[in-house]
Amino acid sequence: MTPNANANANTKTKVTKAEKGRVLISGASVAGPALAYFLRRDGYEVTVVERAPDLRDTGYAVDFRGAAFDALQEMGVLDEVRGQDTKMRGTALLDATGAEIGRLPAEVFAGELEVPKRELTRILHRLTAADVEYVFDDSINALAQDDNGVDVGFERAASRRFDLVIGADGNYSKVRQLAFGPHSDVIRHLGMSGAGFTVPNHLGLDHGGVLQQGRGTAIYAFSAADPNSLMVSLSFATDSPALDRRSRDEQEQAVREAFAGNAWETPRLLEAMTAADDFYFSSASQIHLDRWSHGRITLIGDAGYCAAPTSGMGTSQALIGARTLARQLAEASGDHVTAFAAYEAEMRPYVAENQAKGREGAAMFGG
Repeated sequence: MTPNANANANTKTKVTKAEKGRVLISGASVAGPALAYFLRRDGYEVTVVERAPDLRDTGYAVDFRGAAFDALQEMGVLDEVRGQDTKMRGTALLDATGAEIGRLPAEVFAGELEVPKRELTRILHRLTAADVEYVFDDSINALAQDDNGVDVGFERAASRRFDLVIGADGNYSKVRQLAFGPHSDVIRHLGMSGAGFTVPNHLGLDHGGVLQQGRGTAIYAFSAADPNSLMVSLSFATDSPALDRRSRDEQEQAVREAFAGNAWETPRLLEAMTAADDFYFSSASQIHLDRWSHGRITLIGDAGYCAAPTSGMGTSQALIGARTLARQLAEASGDHVTAFAAYEAEMRPYVAENQAKGREGAAMFGG
């Protein structure tokens, strides 16, 4: 069930200037800038802090499903996002030798619309940059709240006070860690991890992909927007997400060990992995919390309820969560207690469905 997909996009609650506040959002990927747009539109003063020194260029293509299109339409960027469509044609299933043994339709990986993640991030940043304060190369390191606001400490900048703080900073959310407790208490590993990187398109793929699965391993490679580039994912079975926090050298070594002895293009891809300048590593994990808010602090997107990449719903969930939270704040005339409770009540059934899909997808990998 999608949260309030038919909500009137043009409905705004009239709130006096004195009732508006200053909001800090941690994270400048998808959920953060989307929420920044909606809150700034409704009159809030918004700051977004991001640990990375600039907009992130890493990450695969992201896809959109269902009510996510309503959120993009409400932001006025749906046509621009559609213009970045990867136009994927499907994925070939390969055996251990690289021979094709079947095909998957484009919708399996691309949803109803797929675009490069970096392009979506740039669109959302451009949409908000003029009216939202972005602080890159910094991170929250302290939160202290009272009845009237939240005092926020930063690693680099001086401390500041905000009315609300929103964590949109991913699975290893600093906001969640400071306000709710250790990552280990809420992260549920789904049994797989993987590395991603870009290499020259030596396979000659054209708006298509290949998938080769072995015992506890999977290679997925595709070429879409740039015909000269091949995006590669090397996934393998793991018993915890601990590698996420290790060094790149340790992560690469784990990948090599998992794929040792594999034939086809594996040796070449492993060699290219070391030279890649856009290497990243992540595990298929979910975030499960008894509540998503604590006082004047709340969470959206992966920080609060990651469904895992195997769900195919991460980006849609982030956009819908941002839209829902902003709407509930508007309808509650800025009363965060009422708004946070309504936001969570509306989103939880939708999140539960997506997390079930994420577990099912990971189980298929394990099989």
